[in-house]
Amino acid sequence: MGRIVLFGSSVASVMLLTLIYAVVATQSGGTPSASADPSSSAAANPGAVLGEIAITAFDLGFEPATVDVAEAGTYSVMFHNTGAVAHDITFADGTKIAAEAGQMGTGTVTIPAGGTTFICAIPGHSVAGMTGTVTVAGAAPSPGGDSHGGPAPSADVAADPGAPPYVLRDATAPPLLAGKVHDIDLVVEEKLMTVADGYQQMVWTFNGSVPGPVIRVKVGDTIRVHLKNPATSDVAHSVDFHSSQVAWNDEMTSIEPGKEKLYEWTAEYAGVWMYHCGTAPALHHIANGMFGMVIVEPAEGLPAVDKEFAIVQSEWYLGPQGKETNLTKASAGAPAPDFVMFNGVASQYLDNPIQIGTGERVRIFLLDAGPNIDSSFHIVGTIFDTVIKEGIHLLRGNDGSWGAQAVDLSPAQGAIIEFQTAEDGQYPMVTHAFNFVGRGALGLFQSGDGDPLN
Repeated sequence: MGRIVLFGSSVASVMLLTLIYAVVATQSGGTPSASADPSSSAAANPGAVLGEIAITAFDLGFEPATVDVAEAGTYSVMFHNTGAVAHDITFADGTKIAAEAGQMGTGTVTIPAGGTTFICAIPGHSVAGMTGTVTVAGAAPSPGGDSHGGPAPSADVAADPGAPPYVLRDATAPPLLAGKVHDIDLVVEEKLMTVADGYQQMVWTFNGSVPGPVIRVKVGDTIRVHLKNPATSDVAHSVDFHSSQVAWNDEMTSIEPGKEKLYEWTAEYAGVWMYHCGTAPALHHIANGMFGMVIVEPAEGLPAVDKEFAIVQSEWYLGPQGKETNLTKASAGAPAPDFVMFNGVASQYLDNPIQIGTGERVRIFLLDAGPNIDSSFHIVGTIFDTVIKEGIHLLRGNDGSWGAQAVDLSPAQGAIIEFQTAEDGQYPMVTHAFNFVGRGALGLFQSGDGDPLN
């Protein structure tokens, strides 16, 4: 069987490659076997190496994913990683052989009489399809054993009353960066974070926050992003700026722990843009916190207003307490996130209303980071008189006095909205998909003292 190689593959190409390998394996009509010396005997010579198991890793799978050996015993393992990021092969007994992208790893493993299983133990990779099986003389592996895949996905994750309190995110939009050329450090940090009262996850971040830092520039500015992935990280990471026009297989390629790279681009189009980690599986990296907002103003700038805020809607698909988010949940065709929230923490602006002045002109830079759910952004008791959505304008004072009640955004779409409150009071901020409001997509703007009767 010939070997299939794809160059410059995108995430879609990765999924296509996985499908191709599955089809090829099905059509081959058999299960690849490890080479072995028929005259050898594990019983007669305990500890002897009986043969070789050769397995190739690609993004995101193994070829072959099922290996058959003639008898139980010790085998040498040749592990070739043809993927774009690091992978490992971890057997159920804990034996692990790792290889960087394009490299080879070797080792030995003892296959029990009942066979065994193997995975890539890098977070998210096994759930995305990097699993396999070793059978003995064609028999399926016996149940039991430690798969080293972590706890099984759970429909419900119990709240932990001992989880630390969440850190409130200041929703105030940052000012424009000074000058025309901007050197920005984006440092990967994998850390524990409380994402809702009682729920702590091992999140992946840019600069330690979810969302990552808001970057605000003007059309014509040059942005030089220094992406750094510390040696303490567990996985490879990358960054994809939707506000840039660069080749995917240049600036957006992944870097392993301990590496860094420069991502340089010029802001040529105004808008509210998403940036995110694009390392496969990109769904897992975004769902686990690696996203942020870029604001690109027109070259002449935006008119002054009284207050400006940056709001990012996103989702959490809870894994076990203290672990990464659950990729199986996030991959479902009918998404059912445990939490939908603004700026990374469920209900934080319900607990801590955002203060505005009655009659003040308020501007919101709005982004739906997804990864899966649309937003229907609405502030109860207001009408948006200005909306700039993906370059389309609704301007205050237009002929006919047209206004907007909600701004619909699909994942990775952004908008700028403006409004004023007519009286003191509290103005709920929601997605008008109300099945998610009770899951954390609810905050408050408090106008004046919050009491309309004063």
